[in-house]
Amino acid sequence: MEVHVPTLEQTLKTHVETMQAPERLKEAMLYSLDAGGKRIRPLLLIATAGSYKPVTTAAYQLGATVEMVHTYSLIHDDLPSMDNDDTRRGKPTNHKVFGEALAILAGDALLTESFSLIGNMSEETLPPRDALYLSRRLTEASGATGMVGGQVADLEAENRTVTLEELEWIHRQKTAALLTFAVEAGGVLGEAPREDITRLRHFAEEVGIAFQIKDDLLDVEGSESTIGKPVGSDEHNHKSTYPGLLSVDEAKRKLHTHIERAEHALQSLTVPAPDLFAVLSYMESRDR
Repeated sequence: MEVHVPTLEQTLKTHVETMQAPERLKEAMLYSLDAGGKRIRPLLLIATAGSYKPVTTAAYQLGATVEMVHTYSLIHDDLPSMDNDDTRRGKPTNHKVFGEALAILAGDALLTESFSLIGNMSEETLPPRDALYLSRRLTEASGATGMVGGQVADLEAENRTVTLEELEWIHRQKTAALLTFAVEAGGVLGEAPREDITRLRHFAEEVGIAFQIKDDLLDVEGSESTIGKPVGSDEHNHKSTYPGLLSVDEAKRKLHTHIERAEHALQSLTVPAPDLFAVLSYMESRDR
């Protein structure tokens, strides 16, 4: 899957560089987009689309859309009023370099430009009906009913003990919603059968929870030099986590359970999906 990363990153860079916008704003946007990262969401989209049809420019454009939304969320998460983090991916966070006001605006611009990317795709690469549907789904996944709503619930859960059900709801919204959009968008682009779209959504929901459990475990057991930010930040910020609620060993068992459920969903697809299985394998073993 790494073969797709250079084209994806060039798509992101070209879109921002050609915007008719203040140079300092574009510099702040590109700073966080260029900071590296796993690119899990766009790679899931590309892998899903490629399971049904050859990968096209449209897959990279939609992948860039998801990565822009994700990057905006990270810029805002790092702000002093949120998680107050100084480093991200081994570099100073956006507000540490550009100031809090410009960091907020860079995040705002990345979010709104993601919809511009969808809206400006040609009818040949993405039929208008699909573009409208995916715009609506992205709104649901990234907004008050998805990622933003999950972030609010996460903030409200600080300094108190939540139940496992509450914690899972938070992360189905905060983390899994955007992952699910990415996989569904890949299915739509690949013209997957309706029954496969349902299975792909289930796969992505399980992946989203697994992804968050792994993040929580890395915050306990990971290396700062590898993950690119201080370990133990969840505990410092009084956040509810899977290891904190269950224990490290139980969290690892829960991680494996969600990976197995995701594998089962993939096995029921009407097409082979080796790249999606490869992403799953990486998800469980990743160290950053």
